[in-house]
Amino acid sequence: QVQLVESGGGLVQPGGSLTLSCVASGFTFSTYTLYWYRQAPGKERDLVASITSTGASTNYADSVKGRFTISRDNAKNTVYLQMNSLKPEDTAVYVCMVRTWGSYWGKGTQVTVSS
Repeated sequence: QVQLVESGGGLVQPGGSLTLSCVASGFTFSTYTLYWYRQAPGKERDLVASITSTGASTNYADSVKGRFTISRDNAKNTVYLQMNSLKPEDTAVYVCMVRTWGSYWGKGTQVTVSS
């Protein structure tokens, strides 16, 4: 079955950096677009970034453009989210997602940006 396991979250000071990872299994990773979403307490889940199957095309939410970078390693079945210049408003649970024959979500990793 499809599984997505995120890691790399934690507590970081404003202006700091983190790199999230999402390891996937149960489907042909190299043929699907992957997505990172985030959900802050009391808010809806928002799309942060996406990357096409080969990595040739990426898209970002306006709020993270220029600060976050999505990438993937198809040999490792892993998608990454490099987050720089973090702000308190980036605090959220970050979740990766794939649409194959359905939509599959990981359990997420908590990112807290606070001094």
